[in-house]
Parts: sequence; structure tokens; C-alpha cells
Amino acid sequence: MRFIIRTLAAAVALWVAIQFLDGISVDAPTNSARYWGVLLLVALIFGVVNAIVKPIVKALGCAIIVLTLGLFLLVINAAMLLLTSWIAGEFGIPFHVDNFYPAAFWGAIIVSVVSWVLSAFIPDGD
Repeated sequence: MRFIIRTLAAAVALWVAIQFLDGISVDAPTNSARYWGVLLLVALIFGVVNAIVKPIVKALGCAIIVLTLGLFLLVINAAMLLLTSWIAGEFGIPFHVDNFYPAAFWGAIIVSVVSWVLSAFIPDGD
């Protein structure tokens, strides 16, 4: 149940990013069942990318992360959003991030902040 709630929170966070940025888009009729289905699929892909790829990238770039006092994590988050867009495109899912800056960079910040706020309302399960 917690996984489903976190996936829904990620879908809402992606929706907020789509609303604020022109460079992130879903090519489906707005607020249709297909639109929300695409957002849920993209949230699943984003979750898998963040669970598998992101720790590897963070481990490889830990020196740069330390040197930049953590600011390089913004670049890593943007790269994960771009990777999610690429994977979605490979599966024929109509989700697209135009470029690294400003779309992926600010999109990753928006998704992170919205996910963080929503996680405050999600029970821990402990």
C-alpha cells in the first residue's frame, strides 16, 4: 500500500512540474484517463531509476558532490529526470523533457520539493 501511495505522490509531483514548466510535457489529452495513466507509468519509471541508477551515480560522483557541497546532486536529479524521459520514449510512453536546462533542472527541483512536502503526509508504516 505504501508503494502505491508513494507512486501516486510522484505522479502528482510530476504533474506539478508539467504545470509550471513548458519543457516537460505529456502528449495526451489533459486530465483524461490516458493522461493520468501516463503520469502513473512515468512515476513508476522515475521510481525505478531513482532506486537503481541514482545510488550508483551518487557513489561514482561522491567526490564532486563533496567538492560542490552537495550542489552536484541537483545535476544528478536533473539527469535522472532526463533518463526517465528517454526510457519513457523507448517504451512509447508520451512523456518528454526537452532539455537539461531549464526543463530537467527546474523540473527535478519541483518534483523533489513536491515529493518532500507530500511525504510529510504519508505515514511511515513503522
